[in-house]
Amino acid sequence: MTKSSQFILPFLILFMSIVYAQTKKTDSLYRTIISKDSLFFSAGYNTCNIGKMESMLSDGFEFYHDKGGFEDKKKFIIDFKNGLCKSPETYQLKRVLVGKSTEIYPMYKDGKIYAAIQNGDHLFYEKIGDQAEKLVGEAKFTHLWILENAEWKLKNSLSFDHHPKQTTDNETMFDNDQSMQSWLKENNIPTLGLGIIEGGKLQQVKVFGDTKTGISVPLNAYFNVASLTKPVTAMVTLRLVSLGKWKLDEPLDAYWTDPDIANDARNKKITTRMILSHQTGFPNWRWMNTNKKLNFQFDPGTKYQYSGEGFEYLRKALEKKFGKSLDQLAKELIFQPLKMRNTNYIWDQNTDESRFVTGYNEKGNAYPIEKIKTANAADDLHTTIEDYGNFMVSIMKGKNLKPEVFQEMIKKQVKVKENKYFGLGLEIYDLGNGEYALSHGGADQGTRCIAIVLPDSGRGIVIFTNVDDGYKVYEKLVLHYLGKEGKKIVEIETR
Repeated sequence: MTKSSQFILPFLILFMSIVYAQTKKTDSLYRTIISKDSLFFSAGYNTCNIGKMESMLSDGFEFYHDKGGFEDKKKFIIDFKNGLCKSPETYQLKRVLVGKSTEIYPMYKDGKIYAAIQNGDHLFYEKIGDQAEKLVGEAKFTHLWILENAEWKLKNSLSFDHHPKQTTDNETMFDNDQSMQSWLKENNIPTLGLGIIEGGKLQQVKVFGDTKTGISVPLNAYFNVASLTKPVTAMVTLRLVSLGKWKLDEPLDAYWTDPDIANDARNKKITTRMILSHQTGFPNWRWMNTNKKLNFQFDPGTKYQYSGEGFEYLRKALEKKFGKSLDQLAKELIFQPLKMRNTNYIWDQNTDESRFVTGYNEKGNAYPIEKIKTANAADDLHTTIEDYGNFMVSIMKGKNLKPEVFQEMIKKQVKVKENKYFGLGLEIYDLGNGEYALSHGGADQGTRCIAIVLPDSGRGIVIFTNVDDGYKVYEKLVLHYLGKEGKKIVEIETR
């Protein structure tokens, strides 16, 4: 080996080690620097705890700002105290780290680490008096952390590329939890549950807000999902069809006839197919009629009309034939096989009330929690984002359904509006070029929910809210997470 090659080889090894020196998020250095960042900003800067901040600065601290110029440690502390922290009761500025942007590089001397460089982006939120907190700015930063007497101190801070930022920026808003929280506050959404399906799997489960005032919502919080109950009842039924124990087109009078329509011969025409595609001729609910009785508003099977009564009719027929309650059938056929341990039609001894999300009206008044003791096939299911997200994954894969039954489920049974149909238990959006989406929504006092899956791409979204006008956040969430297919769905809905 020549002298020149003997020199070049160690140099290349050193060069390559520098090129690939970014610290992984699992490394202890990464966790240490992120912890120091959190202490400095979350425990110091954001709360005007000047003592905490000062204790974490090196004596030789230097601050470079692209708008405010250079400051040493003494001037930085004085300006912070007399500026941003002069009247924290009337004005607050909060700094939030954009987690995905963070890069950390170790600095070595004689094989020992002596410093670390932290690069990233940060957001700034402004709160004036009692007004809602708002995202107002964004910037990039570079921090030099050094070890002084075995303690990490902030030696240099460069904050640059400052520019205004608002929560209308979808990418920032939905990829940063702090931005999401602020956006929800602006829209008066007390609690949001969000499930994101990618690659045919539930990849993200997020919850924001409170179960009750002041109590943070857990990931496994129960939501009342209103009419998102109907797809579950539909899958119970289609599973029975797949097992050869139930028939889609058998008249239900063999098992059940409602006394209100016993004298109307049309009761003998009602089938499961008509019920799951909302073609029974029933009103949504009998209590909407003047006499509070069930009736036919048109001949069964002739057109579409959404009806919860139809699903309750189906429940009574199923329970008569199998001698089991709907919640028992659901546990055996759906909940247990899919490991939906936090889903139930009824409120029983296993229901943890502390995890139940309170519903609100648009004025912020709470509704009482209804502790349902008898299953309703159309309404009041309580579940979690994780359970229902996995349920929607099973739907788009046709899990535990015979192929021919799955094809009946996604068949356009009846037209609702242009490019929108009902299949069996689910709405079908025709997105063109053979693509389609399966969906269902839910709306009751204190709850607005929706679930959408795209079987062809294996993508989907589940949105739970706990307020009467929670639907107002659907569009931006669907557009962001479902892209062009989401845009088509929104266009169909808004025509």
